[in-house]
Amino acid sequence: MSTNIKVREQIMWNRLISVVEEQAATLIRTAFCTSVREAGDLSAGVFDAQGRMIAQAVTGTPGHVNSMAESVGHFVAKFGENGLVPGDVLVTNDPWMGTGHLHDITMVTPVYRKPSAEAAPRLIGFFASTAHVVDIGGRGFGPDAGDVYEEGIRIPLMKFYKGGELNEDLVEILRNNVRERDQVVGDFHSLVACNDTGRRRLEAMLDEFGLPDLTELAAFIFEHSERATREYIAALPQGKHSYEMRVDGYESPIDLRVTVQPQGGTMYADFAGTSGTSRYGINVPLTYTKAYACYALKCAIAPEIPNNWASLRPFEITAPAGCILNAPFPAPVAVRHVLGHLIPDVVLGALQSYRPDLIPAEGASALWNLQMRFQGAREHNRESRHEMLIFNTGGTGARPNSDGLSTTAFPSGVHTMSSEVTESIGPIVVWRKELLPDSGGAGRWRGGLGQRIEIGAHEGYQFTLNAMFDRVAFPARGHHGGSNGGAGKVALDDGTALRAKGSQLIAEGQRLVLDLPGGGGFGEPAERPAELVKRDVHYGYISEAEARRDYPHAFD
Repeated sequence: MSTNIKVREQIMWNRLISVVEEQAATLIRTAFCTSVREAGDLSAGVFDAQGRMIAQAVTGTPGHVNSMAESVGHFVAKFGENGLVPGDVLVTNDPWMGTGHLHDITMVTPVYRKPSAEAAPRLIGFFASTAHVVDIGGRGFGPDAGDVYEEGIRIPLMKFYKGGELNEDLVEILRNNVRERDQVVGDFHSLVACNDTGRRRLEAMLDEFGLPDLTELAAFIFEHSERATREYIAALPQGKHSYEMRVDGYESPIDLRVTVQPQGGTMYADFAGTSGTSRYGINVPLTYTKAYACYALKCAIAPEIPNNWASLRPFEITAPAGCILNAPFPAPVAVRHVLGHLIPDVVLGALQSYRPDLIPAEGASALWNLQMRFQGAREHNRESRHEMLIFNTGGTGARPNSDGLSTTAFPSGVHTMSSEVTESIGPIVVWRKELLPDSGGAGRWRGGLGQRIEIGAHEGYQFTLNAMFDRVAFPARGHHGGSNGGAGKVALDDGTALRAKGSQLIAEGQRLVLDLPGGGGFGEPAERPAELVKRDVHYGYISEAEARRDYPHAFD
């Protein structure tokens, strides 16, 4: 291939990334739900005519992106080219065909292009996007359901627009089965607008470069991405390595176990030995397990390679049928992220022997999502109801060469909504939000800090909390001599302990207090430089009492 052709292909690749970034930006600008608009809980990407992901927007979460990469193929398999016409827009929230639970809506828009003025339009690819909606009916976003039927409306692979005409029947079903009808229906249309932005920008790009379709560019991207990824895998030392993590679960603790093995140019990750399914909605469909397992493997092995269909091909993810990471239909899966976000720590733990210079200690990992339903507790506003979703997170694990990150959402990458925005959308007061001292595990490198959050309802209101928290009974573990991170805690402001999972009423006048967990430490605490210990004490990251206990050498 000549240098000129390589340069041209690289320019087109950069333009394609800008196309999907603008696609994602449209969704953020038009979304109704704060989880999308403020936190970035979304994904966007462009696919070829076979449903293979060519490029993804950097904006978005790995769980959405990597499971969406598989879900578009399900639409192609069902409809085929003959079952689609220009103006169609496809939709689903099926957990096993989409991104793992009913609250995520996946919207897919076929892209057509006319090879000539006289010819009929030809299917050349798809744009897809995913967003989390605030409500999808049923029990609401929480872990208490006994099966997926209780968790809300399940939309099969179907058409939201048919030849440019809105499927009004589906909209009416949605409006009559969700609590926040305007937000939910609005977010469906935001997803449509997002994909349409991508379609229009792609057409302009193809015109500019004189391309009839995406075939040439996709082939270039796929060839180089897969080859480079397999080369990275082939260079790893041979051998199997396993890692196991015990976490809170719901009715009983859960063991997550993985064995990884590079073989030729393929990396295998098998979750045999993982606990069986739960009676409650913490189960994880295999598509979501694959998404976060592949994310961890790519981060450790081939982080420089663009994430697409071809760069994901060399990773083979398996889990025994019926285990909690391969939950069968109709298992409840509403809060599949609680365990799903712990998968990267398990996989990275197994990769320590391959990349000792890179793998961090365990982190808080799972998001501490607050799903709250506010209702008037007094007669004059009893009919006033508000459904709210707020994202928060604890600390990440310390790294081999630096401290962990405080209150940072790894692996999801979503943002925490600001207190000001949170208070503007419902009858809620954020009384306190601050870093939690002593929550990062001690070590040569300290774990990232969690945070303390105190919230309450406006006068005249009470709220129901759908708790979905982990790392309370089993905190993040340190590596190579580092100490465990601080455990999470859920309580009222009077000290009354609450359950870490399940629906609970917070009465008028009461406040909810959350201590979010911290990340584990890395390396022996005795090796931490005294100046770093004293700096942490000065900034309030560590109390002097804890510092003297964990780092006595700093006070000699």
